Amino acid sequence: MVWLTLGTAPRQVSIQSAASRLLSEQRPCHLIWDPATGEIAQLISALRAGRALGAPEHLGWHSPGEFVTEVNNEGRICLQIGVLAHPAEPFTNGPMAGIGVIVGWLDSWGIPRRWPAGKPSYHGSHLRDRALWARGGHFGASQVPGCESTGPGEIDIDRLTGSHLHQVRPVTTPSALPISA
Repeated sequence: MVWLTLGTAPRQVSIQSAASRLLSEQRPCHLIWDPATGEIAQLISALRAGRALGAPEHLGWHSPGEFVTEVNNEGRICLQIGVLAHPAEPFTNGPMAGIGVIVGWLDSWGIPRRWPAGKPSYHGSHLRDRALWARGGHFGASQVPGCESTGPGEIDIDRLTGSHLHQVRPVTTPSALPISA
């Protein structure tokens, strides 16, 4: 699970505009979130690999597929959430409207609420350790091996995924229910 910033302040760009730009550049993440308004858009299925890692942290025009890295395809599931924010201005300092819905969705996919690489930083070196990456959990794009991103910046990981948020149990689908005789 990777948190990345899209290089724009909340409310400056609409969710629809950000989604359109990422799709036209063939670099969609799974969700786009505006933490100021709580608007959320899902661009692709959680069962498909996102393509936002390795791309610049802004909504600019680029050649389709220009920044795709192999790390986008690693792991059992590697959900990517693009946040309308700048890495220099931690989005966790603001209202974070809708975060419970997002974390509940991540819980339903079995994403553990741990940060193996610790709190992401904005300045200085970034820990991009493959052994930590292999453990799974939450990461900032700046902590992903093979990704040169600086986002999401120095976010408050406890406020983002802490135990104070209501935990949602994974959804059981009808095909997973036991059949009685």
